[in-house]
Amino acid sequence: MPTQKNVLIVGAGLSGCTIARSLAEANVQCTVIDRRSHIAGNTFDFENQFGIKQHKYGPHLFHTSNHKVVEFLSRFTDWTPYKHKVKAQLADGKLVTLPINLETKEIVGADNCVEIFIRPYSEKMWGMPLESIDPQKINRVPMRDDLNEYYFPNDSFQALPAQGYTRMTEVMLDHSNISVHLETEFNHEMMTEFDHIFHSGSIDEFLKFKFGPLPYRSIKFHNVNMPVAQMYPVSVVNFTDHGKFTRVVEWKNLPKHGANETHTTLTFEEPCDYSQNNFERYYPVKDISGTYKKLYDRYKIFVSENHPNITFCGRLGLYAYLDMHQAVSSSLKLSDAWMQANLNER
Repeated sequence: MPTQKNVLIVGAGLSGCTIARSLAEANVQCTVIDRRSHIAGNTFDFENQFGIKQHKYGPHLFHTSNHKVVEFLSRFTDWTPYKHKVKAQLADGKLVTLPINLETKEIVGADNCVEIFIRPYSEKMWGMPLESIDPQKINRVPMRDDLNEYYFPNDSFQALPAQGYTRMTEVMLDHSNISVHLETEFNHEMMTEFDHIFHSGSIDEFLKFKFGPLPYRSIKFHNVNMPVAQMYPVSVVNFTDHGKFTRVVEWKNLPKHGANETHTTLTFEEPCDYSQNNFERYYPVKDISGTYKKLYDRYKIFVSENHPNITFCGRLGLYAYLDMHQAVSSSLKLSDAWMQANLNER
């Protein structure tokens, strides 16, 4: 039998957990570290004092048409069906449907949709004028010419992990070939201790900002507990004003997220530069000129030429806006490619 490979995985989010489980099942010894005090990365959820489940880093709503990803994750969780609906609150308080559908267009006027729904939200979210934002970001949820009320109408599978994302990742990491170490920072001395490293952190930080920092957007989460049973008809309401908040989440409106009859929990989201939020990196910034993508590519080339035993992965490591199913799919491909190249038995 060949000597067992020893791999370090930096980050215990969905990308890291996917890679760890895939490698562990191929008899690779996996050490998973995370600087935070919990697993599950930005999908981490917990139950608050009112018995309401919150997602600490904003709502995570699983939706995909990638059945390979569904099949993989279904090994670690049961599912609760959920089709996401979103409303936007107009200046007069009226709630209208997002994505912008035929009814919403009729209410506000089709010619006004960009200025009401897209410009204020996008400029708050990305911290730059609408005209400077990568159009792919703006068009992720296109306008519609029907009466559809669902936010992800084209995805064949839409559900939430029945026991939550934290529990799902616990099961993913429950393998004899996986060890997990929380509140553990990556340091460069670890590079000599492992056959390979999969790193889901930021590539510029890894190289100590050798070519300058990559920009990221972050979110400040403002949690409010209200002594009422319910505030909104849906789980997410976007704001159309020019204030600092982009949206509010009412957690108990998600299935199996709590049934408190006297209290509800709201989370208001305030986008900001990551430097204004303890350097918590959530979203890579993509400008229309591609300046930041070129900077990332420069980092990527340097790593590939100087650190061949390191593979960057996940939203931060790839400097890409990835939905959860895309993060899992990408990680499955990365781990499989590494195993085919490095494990004699495959």
